[in-house]
Amino acid sequence: MSQTTSQQGSSVGFGIAAIQMVSTPVIDENLKTARRLVSQAAEQGAQLVLLPEYWPIMGMKETDKLAVAETLDEGKIQAFMAELAAEQKIWLIGGTLPMVAGEAGKVLNTTLVYGPDGQRVSRYDKIHLFSFTKGEESYDEARTIAYGKEIGSFEAPFGKVGLSVCYDLRFPELYRAMGDCALIVVPAAFTYITGNAHWETLLRARAIENQCYVLAAAQGGKHPNGRRTWGHSMLIDPWGEIKSVLAEGEGLVSGVIDPHFIKGVRDSLPALQHRKL
Repeated sequence: MSQTTSQQGSSVGFGIAAIQMVSTPVIDENLKTARRLVSQAAEQGAQLVLLPEYWPIMGMKETDKLAVAETLDEGKIQAFMAELAAEQKIWLIGGTLPMVAGEAGKVLNTTLVYGPDGQRVSRYDKIHLFSFTKGEESYDEARTIAYGKEIGSFEAPFGKVGLSVCYDLRFPELYRAMGDCALIVVPAAFTYITGNAHWETLLRARAIENQCYVLAAAQGGKHPNGRRTWGHSMLIDPWGEIKSVLAEGEGLVSGVIDPHFIKGVRDSLPALQHRKL
């Protein structure tokens, strides 16, 4: 059963939501789940919705994504996102999907953004690739994923949205390079071990130091391939307060972007103006 937890924001603001999933190796199953949860978010007033990393496929093997990699503007996953954004009249940030790369045996781990008219408005290829070994648990994304090279962002009705993915969260210089953002998004599939240790701390730090909202959409549970992801999708405000969180299982978190609150935080503590580097 899906779970939802949210906190109402002020009456003035732009509704946003993050989808949490426990994705499987079967693309059609994941598309069905995403459609249901995104539609639920839109019904609850979300005008911008974020999907998690790897939402279309969490394969049984890390190489499974190579067989379903899409070229730009071609493929069922992209067609699904464009259709869903237009159908619900929302800004849809498509977590990540595997895109064809210029390196043999590798894909790009790509975020695509669609506007309410269903048109693609932005792209970001994940720059920082995760590597972790502890006991029997071992990951090395660079074996099957090519490094992205360019910072990604887009202009939403409430201001700039900075695009990042999962392991990017550990590199604050990436977010500084984005410039003045009203919102930073973090689709992710944090492992249970690293998520338990660092996820909330890193997300709150990015919100506090950039004085903006942070919206994180996570994978959250035990997957058919045996991997366990941390979950805890959340919305954090520019003061670092968690406004909405979902621990495990599929569902959504929601809230609002309040430009007046952003301005109030920056006026009372003008840290961004005090930067020397």
